[in-house]
Amino acid sequence: MNQQRVNKVLEEMQTRGIDHLIISDPSSIDYLIGYSNHPGERMFVLLLSIEGNHVIFLNNLFYLDQELEMNIIWYDDTQDGPALVAQYLKDANVVGVDKNWEARFLMRVMELANDECCFELGSICVDYVRMIKEEEEKALMRESSRFNDLAIDQVIQLCAKGNLTEKEVSQEVEGIFQKLGCSGNSFAPIVAYGANGADGHHEGDNSLLKPGDSIVIDMGGQYHGYCSDMTRTVFYKEVSDEQRKVYNLVRQANEAAEAIIKPGVRLCDIDKVARDIITEAGYGKNFNHRLGHFIGRDIHEYGDVSAVFDMPVEAGMIFSIEPGIYIQGDFGVRIEDLVLVTEDGCEVLNSYSKDLLIIG
Repeated sequence: MNQQRVNKVLEEMQTRGIDHLIISDPSSIDYLIGYSNHPGERMFVLLLSIEGNHVIFLNNLFYLDQELEMNIIWYDDTQDGPALVAQYLKDANVVGVDKNWEARFLMRVMELANDECCFELGSICVDYVRMIKEEEEKALMRESSRFNDLAIDQVIQLCAKGNLTEKEVSQEVEGIFQKLGCSGNSFAPIVAYGANGADGHHEGDNSLLKPGDSIVIDMGGQYHGYCSDMTRTVFYKEVSDEQRKVYNLVRQANEAAEAIIKPGVRLCDIDKVARDIITEAGYGKNFNHRLGHFIGRDIHEYGDVSAVFDMPVEAGMIFSIEPGIYIQGDFGVRIEDLVLVTEDGCEVLNSYSKDLLIIG
C-alpha cells in the first residue's frame, strides 16, 4: 500500500464528509495499493474507511503474489459479493462510490445498507490526488512521451511510402512501441488520410493516399503503466494554400495556449486563448472539441481544458493541448502535445517538430 497516497485520499474524504469510499477503478486501485488486476465481469473493490479499516474484495479466481497490508475478503462465484461489501458499511453514514462501479453491484449494496446511510459520487477523492503527479510519475511520463516522439517518426516514414492503407499503418503502431520498450498502445491509434482527417476519431480503413492529402496521426504508447498521447499532421507530396493557412493557424493556437500555462491560470482561459485564435480567423465552427484532457495512468483522467472547467492549474498537472480544424469532405489538421505544469510555467513533453512537413 502506498500510505502517502491513501492518506491524501482520506484527507479528501474527510473534507467532503465521506466516511467510506468504494473504489472499483483498477487504475486507481493499482495507484493506491500497487496491485494490478483486470477483473472482467467479477466484482473488484477497494473499500477505504476514514477510521483506517481498509478492505479489498477479491474473487478466488484473482491471482495474488504479494502482501497488500490490509484486510482481504475472498469470495467465489457462488457468493453474493455486494452483500459482503454491505457488511462493512453497517456503521457508515456517507459512502462515496467511484464513477466506474457497475449499477448491478451498487444497487445491491444500497439495498442492503442501513436506512441512515447515504451514497454519493466520490470519485473526486481519488481524482484530485491522481491529478498532481509525483516526481517518479513525471519521469515516467517524460520517458513515455520520448518514446512517442520516436514512434511517430517511424509512422510518418511508413506513410511516406504512399502504398499503405490507413488500417495497415495503424496495425504497425503497437509493434513499433513494443520494439522501443513500451508495453503497447495507450489507445487505438488514429491514422486519417485526406477527408478522413475531418473526423476527429476516425477509425482506419482501406483508404490510400493521394497527392495533396493531409495525414492526421494521433497515437500514444504505454510505458510502465503511464500513457503518452500526441498528434501531428503532415501532407503527402504537396500542400494547398488553404491547407498551409489552416496548419499554421492550428500551430499558432497550440503554441499560444502552451505559452500562457503556469500555476494559477485557469484551464478555461487556456482553452480560450487557442479557441479565440481559430475563431477570429473564421474557423471557429471547425474546432469542435475541447482543447485538452488530463492524462497519466489512463489516457483520459479527471479534468479537461475546456470552456466549462475553471479550475486553476497547479504544478504537477499533466494534460494535452490539441487544437484542431476540420473541413468536412476535404481535410483536417490537429497538433497535440502533452504539457507538465511546473512551478513557473510548463514543460512540453513532446519534442517532435511542429514545422509543416511534406512527405513522399
